[in-house]
Amino acid sequence: MNKSIFITGAGAGIGKSAALLFAKKGWFVHATDISQESLEALKAELGNEHSYSQLDVTCSDSIKAALETCTAKTNGSINVVLNNAGIAFIDNFESLSLDKHLAVTNVNVAGVLSVTYLAKPYLDRAGESVLINMCSASSNYGVPSEATYSASKFWVKGFTEALNIEWERHGVHVCDILPNFVATPMMEKCDGDIVQNVGISLTAEDVSKTIWKAANNRRKVHWHVDTLKYNCARIITNMLPYVAKRSIMKKVAGY
Repeated sequence: MNKSIFITGAGAGIGKSAALLFAKKGWFVHATDISQESLEALKAELGNEHSYSQLDVTCSDSIKAALETCTAKTNGSINVVLNNAGIAFIDNFESLSLDKHLAVTNVNVAGVLSVTYLAKPYLDRAGESVLINMCSASSNYGVPSEATYSASKFWVKGFTEALNIEWERHGVHVCDILPNFVATPMMEKCDGDIVQNVGISLTAEDVSKTIWKAANNRRKVHWHVDTLKYNCARIITNMLPYVAKRSIMKKVAGY
């Protein structure tokens, strides 16, 4: 039987690109998204040999139903779970509503936690399975103008590192993907000095290629996705003292 991947937020951007790539590679894809319209558009491209579920990652019943639908076609197991669903807002902290801050936390933190917890039995049944969490370059240093989003990705990184150790004994490899800004529908709605100064140089396809590598290579915990310029800048910045890092971030974010 073909290997299977369960993807949250598969209706657009990185999730959609990953769904298309894994399907092309011969995997069974179970695509989920909160938007039924986006799923229907994806289904028109992928076809009926894959499966689809409308999914709200903040609702445990919705997650359970999607997992059951997926595994009904995969002998009760899933080879790879991709926690991709996420939301972001960029503005001064106090300029964003409390509801938006809480939405980011509910989707990017609680959603990842819930999908991971509920998917564990299905990953166990697959044997030598992989959990991939979508993290971000914003987890390298707290980013002003996206404080809650950045903090949510710090959580994802810590969660990933902890489970990478914990679940090794179960044969489940846990890793994350850390891209810089990516040209996706989510980023089309985000603007600010940090976006203007850093720029958007990555495509969803760049990230999905790294997701493919992560699904088939159990060596790494953190997979960075960036341009050569910013890969070099990250290495240099990591060697700088805290005060220098803070100064650079302050300038790049326009504060």
